[in-house]
Amino acid sequence: METFADYILSEKDWVKKMEIMYYLKKKTGIFFDNSVIFKTFLAKLFLDHTDLGLDKNLVLTACLLCNCQKSNDPQDLSKIKSYAKDGADYLGSLGFSDKFCKICEEVNRYSGSSPREKESDVLELVDQFGGMLLDRPERIAFKTDEALVLLEYRNLRDKYNRYLPNFKEFVNEMESVLV
Repeated sequence: METFADYILSEKDWVKKMEIMYYLKKKTGIFFDNSVIFKTFLAKLFLDHTDLGLDKNLVLTACLLCNCQKSNDPQDLSKIKSYAKDGADYLGSLGFSDKFCKICEEVNRYSGSSPREKESDVLELVDQFGGMLLDRPERIAFKTDEALVLLEYRNLRDKYNRYLPNFKEFVNEMESVLV
């Protein structure tokens, strides 16, 4: 019997994956909104631009699902610290492998999981950077250069992310193309 994990991972078209996510949200109430789509698109651009040797299908699927148990209440600190772990547990119940669940759990560093999966470093970068580029109820979006500085010197200060140099180069190149 095919699991949900088999179903979504076998779909190679990331736009069709988003359609699957839309229906999963309707059926289960998982977290899936425009910010997830934006961050997944950012991950796709980054992976298309660089040769990191990662499975793009796996990373994009993880990007769509890693925030599945995220709360709409940004003030609930306990939920902020547990949503990635809760999401990984939920994804395990849908048939995803332990490695896939670990990748999703490591979207942030609250669980303390170590060593980190390579794919998790990509999720961390697009989740944090993409989040800073979007307006929130409590603040307006940061400019690209401000978000990049905050990512490197505040969010990831004293933390190792193996793809940060690649990501900074990608953002700077994309910004020069768009400008």
